[in-house]
Amino acid sequence: MTGEPLTVLSVAYPLAPVGLDAVGGAEQVLSAVDRALVAAGHRSIVVAQEGSTAAGALLRVPRPTGALDDAARTKAQADTARAVARALRAERVDVVHLHGIDFHSYLPPPGPPVLVTLHLPPAWYPAAALRPSRPGTWLHGVSASQHAALLEARAEPLLPPVPNGVPVEALGAARHARRPFALALGRVCPEKGQRIALEAARAARAPLLIGGQVYPYEVHERYFAEEVAPLLDRHRRFLGPVGFARKRRLLAAARCVLVPSTAPETSSLVAMEAAACGTPVVAFASGALPEVVEHGRTGFIVPDAAGMAEAIGRVGALDPEEIRRVARRRFSASRMGGDYLALHRRLAA
Repeated sequence: MTGEPLTVLSVAYPLAPVGLDAVGGAEQVLSAVDRALVAAGHRSIVVAQEGSTAAGALLRVPRPTGALDDAARTKAQADTARAVARALRAERVDVVHLHGIDFHSYLPPPGPPVLVTLHLPPAWYPAAALRPSRPGTWLHGVSASQHAALLEARAEPLLPPVPNGVPVEALGAARHARRPFALALGRVCPEKGQRIALEAARAARAPLLIGGQVYPYEVHERYFAEEVAPLLDRHRRFLGPVGFARKRRLLAAARCVLVPSTAPETSSLVAMEAAACGTPVVAFASGALPEVVEHGRTGFIVPDAAGMAEAIGRVGALDPEEIRRVARRRFSASRMGGDYLALHRRLAA
């Protein structure tokens, strides 16, 4: 470490826990940055909901019970704002790092510099949030395609993107005999396309395992009940949430990973994790996915469910060792952590 130790206050989206076993990409990135800060000798403080884990100090906010509706969201945002205010009163914070889609709801008053990582498509944020009036507040994205969309949305002040990373060494250490099943991982909701994955696997006559969380949002629960559950059978099963250790075993054993997202993805940790395990990815050309999946080398970019079904039959032609080499070169969490630490120090100065 060069220079004086920093104190960084990282603030999570209030309605999802953070930690090594987190489901959401933003929560996984925050957790990785927290670990990188501590490993480099800095002080990391994390504001996140009960049930989270952190390498640094954890300031817990109450975990909502029942449906995640507007009332639950408003309460969680107020709880988070109070926790941020307490931390700023108690600590000499060098940088505040916000990760939630609703960051504007608990943006602190003028004081330490604020870095906002925009993990989601620009259109998903209120326009005013992309041009914060608070002085010393900086925005950035996580991929080239998202950065271009942020420029088009006139987000400012905007820093260059910091591409996401995953623990490629820990993932790549897993070795498992390949099995015939395809795998889909992630939050269960319409835009993640689990129904499309099921249709593609059925057309390819391939087994499919789906790992992920059905959060108690009304739209998500209805999607699972009406569009996912009816397509499940003994060959195509829903596993529920999977922690890091089980996820690694599944990724190392899978024939391929399906990413049929219909949203303009800003990145794809799942595709990066699959590559680290030498597992091909079959994905739609949504947002940044063509940046992550190298067509014909680490997987296939396809236009629809029929193309996905056809590609499932071709993934055996791809070289797992070459896929792992690409992951080590491009998707390292160590590189991402170093990029964020350099950015924290730059803003603190």
